[in-house]
Amino acid sequence: MVTKFKIFHFKILYIFFISLSLTIFFFSTSNVEGKAFDINNIEVSKPFEINFNKNKVIDEGFNKAFFKLISLIVKSSDQKKINQTKLNQIKGMIETFTIKEEKFINEIYYVNLGVSFNKKKVFKYLEEKNIFPSVPERKKILFIPIIIDENKKDLLLFSNNKIFKEWNNFSENFHLIEYVLPTEDLEDLRIIKSKYEFIEQYDFKEIITKYDLKDSIIALIFKNENQLRVLTKIDISDNIILKNQSFSNTNVYKIEQVEKIIKSLKVVYEDYWKNFNLINTSIKLTLNIKIDTLNNSKISKFEENLKKINLIYDYNILKFDKDYIYYQIIFNGTTNNFLKSMKNYDYNFDTQNKTWILK
Repeated sequence: MVTKFKIFHFKILYIFFISLSLTIFFFSTSNVEGKAFDINNIEVSKPFEINFNKNKVIDEGFNKAFFKLISLIVKSSDQKKINQTKLNQIKGMIETFTIKEEKFINEIYYVNLGVSFNKKKVFKYLEEKNIFPSVPERKKILFIPIIIDENKKDLLLFSNNKIFKEWNNFSENFHLIEYVLPTEDLEDLRIIKSKYEFIEQYDFKEIITKYDLKDSIIALIFKNENQLRVLTKIDISDNIILKNQSFSNTNVYKIEQVEKIIKSLKVVYEDYWKNFNLINTSIKLTLNIKIDTLNNSKISKFEENLKKINLIYDYNILKFDKDYIYYQIIFNGTTNNFLKSMKNYDYNFDTQNKTWILK
């Protein structure tokens, strides 16, 4: 009884002081949007006991946030190089953090954190490990998995295909690809089954064009007794690549083995998408740009859009005068890459002189 009484009073004091510290925190931090990687919804829980240590809970949140970030921007083969990153190194890359929510349920403390990592420091750390990160861009892709039963000479699609049925049930919050599965169309079923004899050469355009998506992944899963061979055709931005995987002693009707197949395939597809969006952080192109000072809305919009472009390593205002405001931009890519990125925001430049002018 005494112990519960102490815990109750300890909890009241804790809430008071954390509220006070959060008030100070929120009014003393600056906006680091654009130069940071923001990782949200990091949840940690611990029993609320006499020896409860809030700092250890927050530290665990930092650790989880860092490895969620790494899962988003680093290929699976490179993640092994940094899975022993020390907490003090992680803290050194953090810009700010916020406690989004905290609560007590049945003497358990729950906290939801948002953590902002300094992009330059993260990139520098990865460079030291000889790792190139990728742009954490989410992507919708049409996904068509087909099981080819070579013994029965039959194709399994839609509801008859357990991989199709379970595909979206095994997802992680760090996955960048959102898979759109085809509807169970009888005409599609008829078309695909009619292509059995040359399924590997079939382009699936009759099916793909029905969906408002430019990119697709076709997985042909050849089943022969307990052996599986998966031939995947990945078509993104008209870049087509074929990948082969094999699974031994696998039964496509057992849920635990289907889960293993799905997770393995998703790692391959996520890695391909990361490789497609690789950032060569060893390239640091310095660009000088000036903008007419009379157009405040143009300047404000320009800075907002700079923050959205992941290949921009950093930017600063060098100087300003009565006519122009001068920016220095450091870009992880070539001049053409920069102009192409800016074109997406309807920006054009006069590039005749060393300092470009935003038109």
